Amino acid sequence: MSARGAAAARGPAAVAARLLAAALVALATAAPRSLPSQERGAAALREAVDGLGVTARVLMIGAHPDDEDTQLLTWLARGRHVETAYLSLTRGDGGQNLIGNELGEALGAIRTEELLAARRLDGGHQYFTRAYDFGFSKSAEETLRHWPKDSLLADVVTVVRAFRPHVIVAVFSGTPRDGHGHHQVSGILAREAYELAGDTARLPRARTAWLGAWTPLKFYRAQRGRPADATLRFNVGEYDPMLGRSYYEIAAESRSQHRSQGFGVLERKGVQLNHVRREAARVGPGEAAAERSLFDGLDTTWVRPTAAARGTRGAAFVDSLSGAIAAARTSLDVRAPGRVVPALAKVAGLVARACAALPRQACADEHAEGAGPRTEAMADLGRSLGDLRRRVDRALVLATGIAVEAEVPREVIAGTGRVTSANGESADSGLVALTIYNRGGLPVDVGLVTVDGADVLAGTVELRPGAWTSIAPDSALRRRLRLEAVSRTEPWWLEAPRRGDMFSVPLWRAALTGDRLLSGESPATRNGVVYLRIAEDERAAPAEAVVALRAAGEMFLARVPVVRREADPVLGDVSRQLAVAPPISVTLDRAVEYARAGHPLERDVTVRLRSAIPAEQRATVRLRLPAGLSADTAAREVVLPATGARAVTFRVRGTVPAGTHEIRAVVESGGRNADAGYEAVEYPHIRTQRLYREALTTLRAVDVVVPRTLVVGYIPGVGDNGAPALAQLGIPVAILDPSRLGVEDLARFSTIVVGPRAYEAHDGLVEHNDRLHDFVRNGGTLVVQYQQYEILRPGLLPYPFRLGRPAARVTEEDAPVRILSPDAPVLAAPNRIGSADFAGWVQERALYMPTEIDARYARVLAMADPGMEPSEGALLVAPLGEGTYVYTTLSLFRQLPAGVPGAARIAVNLLSLGTGRVVP
Repeated sequence: MSARGAAAARGPAAVAARLLAAALVALATAAPRSLPSQERGAAALREAVDGLGVTARVLMIGAHPDDEDTQLLTWLARGRHVETAYLSLTRGDGGQNLIGNELGEALGAIRTEELLAARRLDGGHQYFTRAYDFGFSKSAEETLRHWPKDSLLADVVTVVRAFRPHVIVAVFSGTPRDGHGHHQVSGILAREAYELAGDTARLPRARTAWLGAWTPLKFYRAQRGRPADATLRFNVGEYDPMLGRSYYEIAAESRSQHRSQGFGVLERKGVQLNHVRREAARVGPGEAAAERSLFDGLDTTWVRPTAAARGTRGAAFVDSLSGAIAAARTSLDVRAPGRVVPALAKVAGLVARACAALPRQACADEHAEGAGPRTEAMADLGRSLGDLRRRVDRALVLATGIAVEAEVPREVIAGTGRVTSANGESADSGLVALTIYNRGGLPVDVGLVTVDGADVLAGTVELRPGAWTSIAPDSALRRRLRLEAVSRTEPWWLEAPRRGDMFSVPLWRAALTGDRLLSGESPATRNGVVYLRIAEDERAAPAEAVVALRAAGEMFLARVPVVRREADPVLGDVSRQLAVAPPISVTLDRAVEYARAGHPLERDVTVRLRSAIPAEQRATVRLRLPAGLSADTAAREVVLPATGARAVTFRVRGTVPAGTHEIRAVVESGGRNADAGYEAVEYPHIRTQRLYREALTTLRAVDVVVPRTLVVGYIPGVGDNGAPALAQLGIPVAILDPSRLGVEDLARFSTIVVGPRAYEAHDGLVEHNDRLHDFVRNGGTLVVQYQQYEILRPGLLPYPFRLGRPAARVTEEDAPVRILSPDAPVLAAPNRIGSADFAGWVQERALYMPTEIDARYARVLAMADPGMEPSEGALLVAPLGEGTYVYTTLSLFRQLPAGVPGAARIAVNLLSLGTGRVVP
């Protein structure tokens, strides 16, 4: 049984069952949405009430976070009150990072949270498929060599059948015009899902989480940058006087949440046009040019879903909804919000009674026992009722002035692992301080409270058995509840190992979302798509408080995450969601490190421990080392403070042969061993994420000669972990502050490295670039890693080249590399570079490769993806005065942190170029 199910089962009284049965049907997975301060109160209440009568749904489909058309999303969701969602095929794991050094899956966690931050502003829902972003792709064909098309199409159709959109908008055309192969595939799959989602013969229910057919009615493609091809246009710059902003301004703030990609934009005022092109339709005028709205031919009111209820016992209740909603809109007074409460309560009551009277298929979750298949009309009615229930509950919370706070004294509590311990060990428990404030003008009743969630178990508490407890205006009710932590908090899609370039959905976690696996399910259907049907913004928090309330005789729910609040001296009131962690977490600083094969190694290995236990703990820390290495001590005893952290450093010495070796850390405390832990990914604009990995460092021992004369100054770039990798090879490396290059003594370095995209990230580097050129003229070596178009600014390059639009790149990490000049100094010493050094590369070879290159650059390598013309812009070497200027677009920023042996040898050779510099 899920945590949510277990808590509900322990609810003691019939009133609890009635309350939860009526409302949790539609709201079991509805997460709270934090709104900016200017969009609470009257403005938020008006939005919620105005949206009660809208039953249309629109799904937008793209490839990555930041692909979405936030202008159209905002105009639809906030301006037209349409239930709107964005489906991103990936989480953006293969991109780059302008705000930190996280790449790969850690970057995917950041970009997921950035999308959710954007959706909290623009009002849309957020979905994903299981596709892992493996990096830039030049074509749909290349992309589909990484992603199995049938599986990915099933994922997209799952989302369509779960969200049940009337309109699908594809961001991309599905043609080579889109450029990126991921973009092309998203456009192709969007159209195929439009055609297939209603056909359970061609794509059976079992392939899509047992969801029934759903036939979207219209299919459009966004026309950003191609207004001449559009069939519809909208003024997304429309001003909302209640919000004090236009929908374009809100969309710009939403877009600016993609900080890791540098997508901050201006919030412009005035008319702003957005365009789409109709490509297919099952309703509406035959000619697309005759349309005047996305919804031409579709009734977006309650008249449409009401037809499905005819002939059932619930018909009268559904028929009454339109009138009740109209009455709520009429009675809304934003200066006296309590006046609308009776009308809203009537709407809530009609929804509850309709669901109780309609056939079970209408309102029951499709995974619930006895739900059975349903017609599309009944599915439409059920989804519309669920959306209405969520909206009216939110409106009632706003109109009554109810505020709920659920606080814990510490942010992280300890669980016993992924499930409750079977050997008698007790899980950690947390005490939740729950306060329900009535800040409105009407008395509000409380029936029961519960704390539940994805990672905790807790019982439902009824305040007065069989009765309600009243909270008068300007009063508060306080209770304390205890929760039990059972499952560590981490991104759900990372809980199981990835299979190639598709995430493996952990089936055991499907039960923790309110879903049930059918008892008769076939092993062949266990493909994980069951988990994709839940919008990311609607997933249960690790722990959340749910309060059943009553006003004007009808019940509604308030739901908030359990948080730790603190007064930050700078930021003020800061809330962080409760997380569950192992009692003791242990990590090593890096997943991969270099060593020089056969060369004496002497290195500090730091083991970091975190305790989630509210009491002092004694622990023994040990390293497990490969043959050839030994530590200064076999074990260290350490005292971990209550919910505190400690670092233990071992001095490791010895030599290792070429190859791959492992260093592991194991901690023993209280009779239990810990050998894994988490790294917290924290940025001010997103919620904290915790990524788990084994306490393991993979040591890549490389046959590499490093000159004794190397002394490197390193100017970090974007997402750049290159400097630590060079230091692991025994190279003295100093990090340089670009803003201080004007006064820095550069003569102490043999080589200076400019990291990837550093000219974009550091204004000081541009300002002081002449000093770097002078350093080269005086005999130094400057190695500039790939830059984007900023490098073309006058004065930054010693000799010109051009970058195409799009710039040339080699995206196949195993693409053939041709050595143009085997005896070129950069390939000859101190390490002889050959084809073997290009084996085992990750994600890509090179990017933003120059063309039309000045003849003073020596071209050393040629490479291309299959079927493409070779490029010679991956490695350029030129004399400048008495020194050497190197420009390389090889993706060393990915290869060095990954421990690729050949990349280390190539990097050392680049650093070692220059007159008289190579002294092995």
